[in-house]
Amino acid sequence: MQQTATRVVDDIPQYMHELGRRARAASAALRRVDSGLKNAALEAIVARIDAARPVLESANQQDLQRGRENGLSAALLDRLALTPARIDAMIAGVRQVVSLPDPVGQIDGLRYQPSGIQVGQMRVPLGVIGIIYESRPNVTIEAASLCLKSGNACILRGGSEAAASNAAIAECIRLGLEDAGLSAAAVQVVATTDRAAVGELIAMPAFVDVIVPRGGKSLIARIAAEATVPVIKHLDGICHVYIDAAADVAKAVAIADNAKTQRYSPCNTMETLLVHVDAAPEVLPRLAAIYRDKGVEMRGCQRTREWIADAVEASEADWSTEYLAPILAIRVVDDFDQAVEHINRYGSQHTDAIVTENVTLARRFLAEVDSSSVMVNASTRFADGFEYGLGAEIGISTNKLHARGPVGLEGLTTRKYVVFGDGHVRR
Repeated sequence: MQQTATRVVDDIPQYMHELGRRARAASAALRRVDSGLKNAALEAIVARIDAARPVLESANQQDLQRGRENGLSAALLDRLALTPARIDAMIAGVRQVVSLPDPVGQIDGLRYQPSGIQVGQMRVPLGVIGIIYESRPNVTIEAASLCLKSGNACILRGGSEAAASNAAIAECIRLGLEDAGLSAAAVQVVATTDRAAVGELIAMPAFVDVIVPRGGKSLIARIAAEATVPVIKHLDGICHVYIDAAADVAKAVAIADNAKTQRYSPCNTMETLLVHVDAAPEVLPRLAAIYRDKGVEMRGCQRTREWIADAVEASEADWSTEYLAPILAIRVVDDFDQAVEHINRYGSQHTDAIVTENVTLARRFLAEVDSSSVMVNASTRFADGFEYGLGAEIGISTNKLHARGPVGLEGLTTRKYVVFGDGHVRR
């Protein structure tokens, strides 16, 4: 299989504008493609990925080796790794997208007006979506599948650390699209790692309708500051679990363990644990033993350290830090209100959870915590497009306009008004 090569591009603006023109044309063509053909294209891409496993794993080993030589952290290497299980997950994610209803063309709220006309709203694609991401090569197929199913063309720009992996996946996508008779321009992967390409992509409103950045805080902050195209984004994943006085202890321990240690690098991993003072004597020693066994460094407030003697004293900065590592900040709070106040002050509006058997407090938590995902008696690690039944996600949005939380098919569409009449004229 011939991989899409990463290459040196002499004229970045010309190259990016050509990608944009092709994407805009492909976007117009996709509006004429029905769900059956889009699903057939996705199945063809899956077949190509499944057949190319040895090529994908070989390419990924090249990236991992280069990453080790360049001193990438363990968290970044974990994000970069394309294991057989993750290839399985990629395929499962695409197939779940195939199984989902196509939102494009759905008409909602159709109603008669006094004039006799019917007015409703139809879901339509956004158009052309630019996705900029760093070390996770599986984003390439996740983004492509969601954009294709929702009728959008996309331009994907992955990080240099995953260049070989992205090139191999891009070739599978190209071949799958051609197998189904669709234009390869529907999904284009930028073939240069020159950072100037990002600057062009985020400033092409004539060709690109929305930008979705996925990566570190510095990348997303830069894009949010410099883009002239609308951006769907989140900056941090400072996620909390609050263990209430009315929590079931077994549930609390299991959730707080899973939320922190199931994986350290994702943005939905818990970074701060809040524990009601009445629950602390029973919960904290049990959790401390688990975290200690798993090598998690605990940083606690003064009251936390009364129950966990080996906890490091937490600084003010710890409450607003996304560690992406086996480090956890722990604070004992006086009551529910103090927990909510802490979350809304220090959190990043990503994902926060309460563990409680008190239904009234659970409902208050859902209403008062201002985050894109709010949970009751569940691990924050569920804040994910696949787990939400979206098939995959193009990213997590903490925006309050258009899309919020994991962005799946509906988040990649917008609505336009449609009107039905029968010769009606306005009087």
